[in-house]
Amino acid sequence: MTEQPSEVEARSRVRMTGRERREQLVQVGKALFAEKGFDGTSIEEIAARAKVSKPVVYEHFGGKEGLYAVVVDRAMSDLIDRLTRVLTAGRHPRDLAEQAALVLLTYIEEEADGFRILSRDSTSGAFSSLLNDIATQVEYVLVREFGARGISTKHAAMYAQMLVGMVAVTGMWWLEERKPKREEVAAHIVNLGWNGLAHLETKPRPIPRSKGT
Repeated sequence: MTEQPSEVEARSRVRMTGRERREQLVQVGKALFAEKGFDGTSIEEIAARAKVSKPVVYEHFGGKEGLYAVVVDRAMSDLIDRLTRVLTAGRHPRDLAEQAALVLLTYIEEEADGFRILSRDSTSGAFSSLLNDIATQVEYVLVREFGARGISTKHAAMYAQMLVGMVAVTGMWWLEERKPKREEVAAHIVNLGWNGLAHLETKPRPIPRSKGT
């Protein structure tokens, strides 16, 4: 007697352990959230794509919000870990800048869904939190370098935000463009950022302007 498709699916579900099912749902959720956003994704779609019933999703995550939180947390942790390893490596600052930019671009290339979720969805404030965490790491590097060059470290946090913002926005653009190659993009980012940092004024002042301009 030939098994019906529904019987084969049912047996496949039984074979999957709880951990395997949870991982499957995370991957399914990540793909859907990247494709449609948080608001555009429903529990019904997640369950249908995973070929499970809705109660299975609720059992593992408590709902769409719980699954989304896991997806976002994983994406943030992965990217932060990658960048932290580079920014604490003790290299020359120019090399650090290039390697950090390259890490972000590599992450975008390898984990496009994760970056798309972080950069597009504002429901969790994930992207701003991520950028602040990265900026904190960059600030440590800038404080060290500013001190060595006799530049006040008072505004190191602000400069860190500027640099991280420049790289992040470029990354969002490159997510869709995918050209030129990531190594070339990283080199251009460093060309702008490093050459600017290399010639910082110790006390920058606004450009004088006459009244009415």
